[in-house]
Amino acid sequence: MEQASALLALKQKQQDALSVRAGIDGVLVDLPHQVGEHVTVGTTLAKVVQPDQLKASLKIAETQARDIQLGQPASIDTHNGVIAGKVTRIDPAVQNGTVTVDVALDGALPQGARPDLSVDGTIDLDRLNDVLYVGRPAQGNENSTLSLFRLAPDGKSAQRVPVEVGRASVNSIQVLRGLQVGDTVILSDMSKWDSNDHVRVEQ
Repeated sequence: MEQASALLALKQKQQDALSVRAGIDGVLVDLPHQVGEHVTVGTTLAKVVQPDQLKASLKIAETQARDIQLGQPASIDTHNGVIAGKVTRIDPAVQNGTVTVDVALDGALPQGARPDLSVDGTIDLDRLNDVLYVGRPAQGNENSTLSLFRLAPDGKSAQRVPVEVGRASVNSIQVLRGLQVGDTVILSDMSKWDSNDHVRVEQ
């Protein structure tokens, strides 16, 4: 009798396991299966999302992810509004040359925010005040001396000048020495003119 009771309890447990219940309140999304379909153990049946508790997952190039720290402020552009946030998780693994960084969103979400929405994000690694900067050249690293062509006032020629640079962002680089406010430099690849100190600019 005891063996029959244990078998009945096991069958009852297996039957109860056929009713899948989510562990959180939310909305069902991604239902890839049909009614009556057989699936193997461990197969994802659906996703449960909480629309009012979304986070942003940013793909950061591994070369730019080295300075990211937990708690750094970020801004997420949903293309229908910008949301402030902060870094809450940094994936330790690199996949396809990128590192996944999770950003918790602060404040109310803009209208139209939903799971799997494509967004753009900016993480503030550091903030420098009252600095001289230019767009980031095609070649050259931060904290180095670059060789750039500075345009003459008439815009018809350019002369090579050494420019000492400091910290860099994705699009800009800090100028420490070699340029002044109002100078215009050529940022495109000029390696084919490495043997020249002056070039003529044709418009």
